[in-house]
Amino acid sequence: MSDKIATVLIVDDQPANIHALASLLKKDYRILTAIHAEKAWEIVRRSTVPDLILLDILMPGMDGYELCRRLKNHEATKTIPIIFVTALGEERDEAYGLDLGAVDYITKPFSPAIVRARVRNHISLKLKTDMLEQVALQDGLTQIPNRRCFDQRLRKEWARLTRNGQPLALLMIDIDHFKAYNDHYGHGAGDECLQRVAHAIHQVPKRPIDLVARYGGEEFAALLPETDEEGASHLAGQMLSAVQALGIRHAYSEVAPQVTISIGLAVHSTAYPKGSAEELKNAADQSLYQAKARGRNRLVCEEEADCAGG
Repeated sequence: MSDKIATVLIVDDQPANIHALASLLKKDYRILTAIHAEKAWEIVRRSTVPDLILLDILMPGMDGYELCRRLKNHEATKTIPIIFVTALGEERDEAYGLDLGAVDYITKPFSPAIVRARVRNHISLKLKTDMLEQVALQDGLTQIPNRRCFDQRLRKEWARLTRNGQPLALLMIDIDHFKAYNDHYGHGAGDECLQRVAHAIHQVPKRPIDLVARYGGEEFAALLPETDEEGASHLAGQMLSAVQALGIRHAYSEVAPQVTISIGLAVHSTAYPKGSAEELKNAADQSLYQAKARGRNRLVCEEEADCAGG
């Protein structure tokens, strides 16, 4: 289990109720509070995604049911467990809340012991689920994101950035003559080579929104949201240099005496619009093919000659 301190968001229009719940839980969790649903929505959407929400139902303006509905309909918040803590004690009220996607329902006045126990159980389940999801999205050998993670992020960023009119750059990266490396140095050395190259290129982008993933075999992909061709070319050049700087001996390469990479770049923007995320990926693949055809150990940008590195 992670050492992370879980975050609980308490949403209630009565300060006394917020104080009572916060006093029960503050020893074990990081507490956030909101006195109305609109504020809670703003916190979750713009600031911190909590691990669990304790949510009142009867509030002025947006009520708890509507906030729950919004959270469950939004990709980034739909997995947050919600416990309704409310004075509405009718069976139909509880059933309605659970049907909206809440994981539990506690009626007021509440038992402190019951609140602590239910929060503890749902937080534990949430953290375990998060860990399993993280493992499912991580490459076992290189410990960087895997293709499943890349595909998910590509779909999300494509939808977001095409809607906002911002560019999305994609790098497809391949280790040059890796089969020859494996054949002559052995698969153990090949695995170590993959790990070192993965670490080197993964360290180049510095923003949290950038993603470097192992795409399969000796191929990697880098997703660079809100990045134009010039910015992506600069990062690609740094990746080329970072891998060369590893100095991994490769006596059987036709390119250089050490391990090198080839990179293909494509950008979706107003200047180079693509019809779909798959088309963007195909364009980056075609650029990578051209990089290999032109001698490897270089970057090729879509519809252009070599544009960096090499």
